[in-house]
Amino acid sequence: MFKNRKIMSRMLIKPVSAALQQQQQRQQYVIRRWKSFLQNNNNRTKSTTPTAAAAAAATSQRHGKSNDFIQPLDVRRSFSTSHKMPSSSKALQLDNINPNFIAMEYAVRGPLVIRAGEIEKELEKGAKKPFDQVIRANIGDCHAMGQQPLTFLRQLMALTFETRLLDSPDYPEDVKKRACAILDGCQGQSVGSYTDSAGLEVVRRQVATYIERRDGGIASDWQNIYLTAGASPGIKSILSMINSEVNGKPPGVMVPIPQYPLYSATISEYGMSKVDYYLEEETGWSLGRKELQRSYDEAKKTCNPRALVVINPGNPTGQVLTRENIEEIIKFAHENKVLLLADEVYQDNVYDKNSKFWSFKKVAYEMGEPYRSLELVSFLSTSKGYLGECGIRGGYMEVLNLDPKVKAMLTKSITAALCSTTAGQVAVSALVNPPQPGEPSYELFKQERDAILAALKERAELVHKALNSFEGYKVNPVQGAMYVFPQIEIPPKAVEAAKAKGMAPDVFYAFELLETSGICIVPGSGFGQKPGTWHFRSTILPQTDKLKLMMEKFRVFHADFMKKYK
Repeated sequence: MFKNRKIMSRMLIKPVSAALQQQQQRQQYVIRRWKSFLQNNNNRTKSTTPTAAAAAAATSQRHGKSNDFIQPLDVRRSFSTSHKMPSSSKALQLDNINPNFIAMEYAVRGPLVIRAGEIEKELEKGAKKPFDQVIRANIGDCHAMGQQPLTFLRQLMALTFETRLLDSPDYPEDVKKRACAILDGCQGQSVGSYTDSAGLEVVRRQVATYIERRDGGIASDWQNIYLTAGASPGIKSILSMINSEVNGKPPGVMVPIPQYPLYSATISEYGMSKVDYYLEEETGWSLGRKELQRSYDEAKKTCNPRALVVINPGNPTGQVLTRENIEEIIKFAHENKVLLLADEVYQDNVYDKNSKFWSFKKVAYEMGEPYRSLELVSFLSTSKGYLGECGIRGGYMEVLNLDPKVKAMLTKSITAALCSTTAGQVAVSALVNPPQPGEPSYELFKQERDAILAALKERAELVHKALNSFEGYKVNPVQGAMYVFPQIEIPPKAVEAAKAKGMAPDVFYAFELLETSGICIVPGSGFGQKPGTWHFRSTILPQTDKLKLMMEKFRVFHADFMKKYK
């Protein structure tokens, strides 16, 4: 926060670059847009006024969004009618808070999800709908979609949080042994105590051993491991660290399009520049070296691209990068001196028999120098894979080849947050130090893990086959991760109907789907897409029976939609 204040102060007292001026103008448009919406809410209007729509459209143009379509933010749904709107007596108002808070958007939990929650409440009250439940296919929340927790992980958490259970005969000895090792690493032998800011040493050492095993014996130093509350805080800490002007230009972060909205939201929050590079949908969402260079060279005119984000396996696109593709990315990062951020949280979620997960660390190491010395940060989370423990918030990052002085500053910044939750750290321990053959817990662990991954593979194939049969759909196979990202052709009549409502066509499609069938998805415009194309993201997480029901509802809706608007 203090750093942001210093940056803002410098902006006030010295000339700013054209890029920064454009950014400030954009923020002012967004502020005016939100003021207009909030005023409409205060007046309890039932539709977006022309003034609000015009302000929103202006904002969309300033952000450089494709075409003339905008996604209106219906903030009436964000505020209870019992809340009073800000008045002049309030110390905090939209024009005196951090404008980056207003500019940021997070599509995965946007207006569609808010409306889905409203519909659920309406159904509870007995409202008549064409459906009896909302199917939330908008977010990768495994347990919310019916996945059962692994017995091993929950036993480990039970023993570390209620130590009297260590005397119970109901818990296997190998789980007790692991619990005692974690407790011995805690101050006062209690998970209620603070840990080191980077996490418990015993768990960090386990992570290093896990990485060495995964990468075929390539060494991992436990002191390069930082335990985090899910992958997101680690990603944000790295982006915050590189948030510095160089030669009068703001920092830029290269992100894939389509991308996971955490990146665009954080980049906006920090006032940085988002540098888009497009994945090649025609070749299974592969990543081309030529496109990376084009994006980098174009961005250099207005900012300094300082980091390259790669998500593998892909979210929302579900692709798994080949080793050759990874080698090209590493060469690009080295030649252009950008920090490589490898988002590898779906590394256990590979379903395609011809695909294989390769860690960026392993490939860079095996390429030899100078690539072995590439500045690289990789991320893993307990929220994905086969654990799916989203709410426990466990994860780690491995930081490689940073200047020791820079690494010391990173560590110092992390200490301000004290430590990640011990619950999350225990979950990381369960992920990286699972039961081994011959141990009492192994057979049940293997059975549960394999069943989860087999079910995900089945659903990936089911969703691809179903959606690929729809008129006007183009669907790449789901090679990995937990999502499908089909391209859809939207009839001109529907495009016009969307425009009349001030919506992007894919947003219009998603709202119609929700109101008609109860299925909640995320429009492709929330992730980014090539101009003139329309997509959406859906998870493959609903249990198989519900997923089949969802695909049938989807089929009926899409057929009716095409008939209505063709």
